[in-house]
Amino acid sequence: MTAILPLPPGSTLGILGGGQLGRMLAQAAAKLGFDVAILERETDAPAGRVAAHAIIGAYDDPLALNALAELADVVTFEFENVPAASVEALMALGVEVAPGPLALAVAQDRVDEKSFLNARGVATVAFAAADSPETAVAAAAAVGTPCLMKTRREGYDGKGQTWVEHAADAAKAFESLGARPVILEAAADFVRELSIIAARGRDGAIAVYPLAENHHEKGVLRRSVAPAEVSASAAEQAERIAARILTGLDYVGVIGIELFELKDGSLLVNEIAPRVHNTGHWTQDGCEVDQFEQHIRAVAGWPLGPTAARAQVEMLNLLGDEAAGWATYAAQPETRVHLYGKREAKPGRKMGHVNRILGSL
Repeated sequence: MTAILPLPPGSTLGILGGGQLGRMLAQAAAKLGFDVAILERETDAPAGRVAAHAIIGAYDDPLALNALAELADVVTFEFENVPAASVEALMALGVEVAPGPLALAVAQDRVDEKSFLNARGVATVAFAAADSPETAVAAAAAVGTPCLMKTRREGYDGKGQTWVEHAADAAKAFESLGARPVILEAAADFVRELSIIAARGRDGAIAVYPLAENHHEKGVLRRSVAPAEVSASAAEQAERIAARILTGLDYVGVIGIELFELKDGSLLVNEIAPRVHNTGHWTQDGCEVDQFEQHIRAVAGWPLGPTAARAQVEMLNLLGDEAAGWATYAAQPETRVHLYGKREAKPGRKMGHVNRILGSL
């Protein structure tokens, strides 16, 4: 059944994935009057506990997908590694899915992603693909060393990647990543990491948030500060990049775009994420409409909301046992606590985040 757009309150929105992003999307959808149906592989998932419906099953389980299609008027996803076949199956059942399959396909393969970006006039580091030890050595020599080797598919928070210091080391590095197809990326001589969160509505309207400055530790985002102090030129570059990507993908929803700022002030795109993004969590307490509500608005066919910043915010990820300090954070008047409801705190696992208000704007 084809959804009637804009989706009226009381409709049901489906989400593939039951983690923290799904949880915060479900909470934002409820605020706008929608019911939410979550499809997740595990019982007791964070998102399922705040949703009207929780379907337990694999993302490619035909019965689970049918159940979701029966409930949902529109479906979205919380992470980009859901099987493309699942999205196609839902669409074959007559369900509207946003963002669409092109965005998912591009984001799931790092070579396709950078090729798409370059074709749209968006700059990236030099890169080369490899699918054997021999081609890995040749690719490393082509892009120059040191270079970063990543698996073409999957991998996140620093997983599925390793540095190659000398071209001859690439064969061993290839084997260490499971002898799977890889991409080798030239090192970027950047001064800092930035990101932009942007959205595109079903009518083609585009809205962008102020840039964030991000700091990583061991491949995991540790903190973001936004709005970042950037030049007007950098802000204009980022907005232009976002518009080219969103339009090129015929995108609907919120997207996260990670950027490298070089010494000359130019920006390179590191990667894109076709979903709400960790570096956009600051918007929950810093903007008039946060990234989660914005995503719901977009996929539901509603007008996009304002993205102006009301305050400068420092977002800090709470990893593992750090979430046990919630009482300390809650006692700080300038700090807002966001916990994900995960039952087990594992080392390095994202258990929540806090937004510290640095000052009103």
